[in-house]
Amino acid sequence: MRILVADDEPEMTMVLEALLKREHYSVDVVYNGQDALDYGLAENYDCIVLDIMMPKLDGIQALQALRSKNISTPVLLLTAKSQVEDRVAGLDSGADDYLPKPFDNREFVARVRALTRRGGEYTPKVLSAGNVTLDCSTFELKCGSACVRLGNREFQMLELLMRQEGRLISTEQFMEHIWGYDSEAEINVVWAYISYLRRKLEAVGANVCIAARRGQGYLLEETT
Repeated sequence: MRILVADDEPEMTMVLEALLKREHYSVDVVYNGQDALDYGLAENYDCIVLDIMMPKLDGIQALQALRSKNISTPVLLLTAKSQVEDRVAGLDSGADDYLPKPFDNREFVARVRALTRRGGEYTPKVLSAGNVTLDCSTFELKCGSACVRLGNREFQMLELLMRQEGRLISTEQFMEHIWGYDSEAEINVVWAYISYLRRKLEAVGANVCIAARRGQGYLLEETT
């Protein structure tokens, strides 16, 4: 999952980025409201974390602009301002949650996690496809008694394929969702990780494979 963090305090963004990456999110960071708006309009995020007090545009202005463009991404507002009127203004502008500074790191992560489940949809911790399961807590790919632990990028790619089982996912979508907007990674990194995953699926005896559709992308499908 991809998170956009917008805060003009470099020390704060470093902490938030580290917390989120530890939870295996892909994170983009910007330092003013205008960039938050531009990134939010250009990219597909699972959650946006906005500080209210930022240059160029404040968090509420950026949020209002995003909502006016029908961007429905869940938004968590962060601010040192904790007055009731500020909370009301943020929520009335379209924020999904509000967290005043200073806050406990565990609460921040929990609120982001809750927002990425927006809409009350149940998000299982163990995904299944064919005869394999993927444990989202341990990154373990299992088939019967066979088990292999995936690396972070491998896990994110297979998770996306399993959640979208039977649907095509383009190379560009993998790049945007996993490596992020500003990644310097070359597009052939996707092909490399697809190869790694195919070998691991084969190693555990999976009856599903990652199939390629030339010029379209990849999908997970059962083998015959």
